[in-house]
Amino acid sequence: MAPEIRSADTRSAGTPTTSTITVRRAEPATGVLAAEGFRRCGSLSWRRTTTQDGTTTVDIRHPFTSDLISDDVMVTALICLVEDGALAGQWEFEEAAVGLIRSSAASDGVAWASFYDNSLRDLVTGIASFSAVHRRARSLVSGSTVLEVGCCFGFLALQCAESGLEVSACDISSGAINLLRAAATRRRTVVDAIVANATDLPCADDSVDTVTLIHLLEHLSRDERQRALAEALRVARRRVIVAVPYEDEPSPHFGHLSCLRECDLVDWAGHVDHAGAEILDDHGGWLILTPRAS
Repeated sequence: MAPEIRSADTRSAGTPTTSTITVRRAEPATGVLAAEGFRRCGSLSWRRTTTQDGTTTVDIRHPFTSDLISDDVMVTALICLVEDGALAGQWEFEEAAVGLIRSSAASDGVAWASFYDNSLRDLVTGIASFSAVHRRARSLVSGSTVLEVGCCFGFLALQCAESGLEVSACDISSGAINLLRAAATRRRTVVDAIVANATDLPCADDSVDTVTLIHLLEHLSRDERQRALAEALRVARRRVIVAVPYEDEPSPHFGHLSCLRECDLVDWAGHVDHAGAEILDDHGGWLILTPRAS
């Protein structure tokens, strides 16, 4: 399953490398996708060149137009480049991701609008690989108010809001929050999106019914995970929903710091104060916590 990338147009995730990433759209009929020196990789082509001063440039060519670009399409294509050795680490992966989106249309506005609309369509209809995760998350929401912590592009927040819930969302990336605000305004969807750290939420105690942390904790250190869970339990009135991927190895291109298993969910539940815990297995692991009544 292809997860969502966790940050947007920020250039802040991970550590920049000495590589330069360039991304351009090429019509397949022109033959540029298979031009000399380029290596085919799924729907993409790429080549690496190195100058005398040691600077490396990775050139990527793709066929995606504004009617095709989506989170699922983008991530699937870029994973192929990671496996082929074209990209390494989170910074290069996200540089390439933003490049794919922006170069899919003649303007940034059209490109990002298409990316959001296509991604949400695929998630809602079940076409996207991440649909099952979002469907399970929405089914577990209790009450009418939701805070999505670590929202990234905010696809889950938008789905919840467009189904009638009162939704807030936060992410440490200001770029992601700006994109979410723009998408919500354009779609006439009300989402209160703010920049905030999961370990220090700017929210009052017992201020929302449900707090979600969907594919977030694998990006945090052990201490940060515990603080994030404690904060979520402080803010939630009814339920905290945690989802994590189960991986054989952590995915550095997604910024994952460790592999997680059911035993980790059990351990987390044992180190925070709550009134009850449930663990599920559905396209990864789920920990559902009930806050103690104030």
